[in-house]
Amino acid sequence: MTPEVVLTPDLTGLDGTVLVLGGARSGKSRYAEALITALPTPWIYVATAHAGDEEMARRIDKHRADRKDGWRTVEERFDLPGVLDRAGTAPVLVDCLTLWLTNLILDERDIAAASEGLMEALVRRAAPTILVGNEVGLGLTPETPLGRRFRDEAGLLHQRIARDAGQVVFLAAGLPLRLK
Repeated sequence: MTPEVVLTPDLTGLDGTVLVLGGARSGKSRYAEALITALPTPWIYVATAHAGDEEMARRIDKHRADRKDGWRTVEERFDLPGVLDRAGTAPVLVDCLTLWLTNLILDERDIAAASEGLMEALVRRAAPTILVGNEVGLGLTPETPLGRRFRDEAGLLHQRIARDAGQVVFLAAGLPLRLK
């Protein structure tokens, strides 16, 4: 069942980068999609998830089926800067930064270089770019070094993007709170 929270997207600052943060099932993806679909098509949906098991594959399939017509989906686990550069003037929705970060960490990629490449690509973009990320810093401290590294890297990445973004929105219980 999908919650019936009516979203009225704030299109202020939508000509640049928009960061949409929230916890699991907070409504962040739905809000980001409402923002971008207020713009003319075509829209590019950059999916960073990897279907490592059947349950995740079903989640990805449902996400895909819930999107309305007009989307072009690009599945990319690592090269977000390249996808953004190739998108031209089409509006782009990246869902999600934290899955992208997970992919980088698990593949033992250079997080600093990847993050810098993303920041440079965002500066080069001449079209709206909406980035969705999971806010993971509000909970308990993770028990493992890998969990703590992930939480720290996600927080630092979100701070860098938020600093330069035209708009930052936090979602809780399906309700948007504009932070910037």
